[in-house]
Amino acid sequence: MIRSLSVLCVVALLAVLLALALGSVTVSPIDLIAVIQGEGNALHRTLLWELRLPRTLAAFATGGLLAVAGALMQVLLRNPLADPYVLGLSGGAAVGALLAMLTGMGTLLISGSAFAGAMLATVLVFGLAHGTGSWTPSRLLLTGVVVAAGWGAVITLMLAITPSYKLPGMLYWLMGDVSYARTPWPPLMVLALSIVLVLPLARNLNVLARGPMQAAALGVSVRPLEWTIYILASLLTATAVTTAGSIGFVGLIVPHMLRLVLGNDQRIILPACALAGGTLLVLADTLARTVIAPEQLPVGVITALLGVPTFLYLLHRSR
Repeated sequence: MIRSLSVLCVVALLAVLLALALGSVTVSPIDLIAVIQGEGNALHRTLLWELRLPRTLAAFATGGLLAVAGALMQVLLRNPLADPYVLGLSGGAAVGALLAMLTGMGTLLISGSAFAGAMLATVLVFGLAHGTGSWTPSRLLLTGVVVAAGWGAVITLMLAITPSYKLPGMLYWLMGDVSYARTPWPPLMVLALSIVLVLPLARNLNVLARGPMQAAALGVSVRPLEWTIYILASLLTATAVTTAGSIGFVGLIVPHMLRLVLGNDQRIILPACALAGGTLLVLADTLARTVIAPEQLPVGVITALLGVPTFLYLLHRSR
């Protein structure tokens, strides 16, 4: 466990250093070391500390949030295809954030609106999937897909009635973009707190992954644990959507690939998801900034281009 997490920490650090060095203006390793030591010229210091480092940390936090949320949803539903985007959480968060943008609210209110939208999606999915009896993972997954499609229709309607001067920024935000992240510290704090909160539940999550009946027989309070997972996943998704818009496939691919390598022990998977998801999005954002520099691509495009073939390969391999 310690060895795997140590390797992921080293890879994450290398990804951050690579993101600091590459861009429309390349910073040599010597200049990078000089800036880290508090030396170097003023241009490089401004470029690294005020522009690239906040964006890189925001990308790391967003990727970690999405990967941990995806891992939690996959445990809850016992389905490797589950993630916050499939279940409609991100759609609800996006609708809440876009409504706040349309009314000219501040960043804090946008975050609150995104969380409210994610929680509304949570209540809708659980309520509709429950019906007159208890919900099952397949029923919850299908309900989430339908609710996600409904949120997509609401987003399309909002874009259709949005004033033209606000439309480009909203479209770019919906495609996933880290460049507008104001500060990386709130999402980083949410990511760290979520890991601290969820690790004590890791043993119960391991039991829940085997099924609710086995978990209940072993003394696990299944229903409160399921609601805790769903609420925490809503918070993580809302924070990620508020920070960088809608970015897909991170919460789907990262937990699935880590389980193939590290097994299915949540004590390892959850912190590993935070590190691997953050590393993946940092590398994707670096590629988005450099592939057609000085122009930039939305990072959501890069994750989709990487995620679709990877997921298809995993499906083919599992067959």
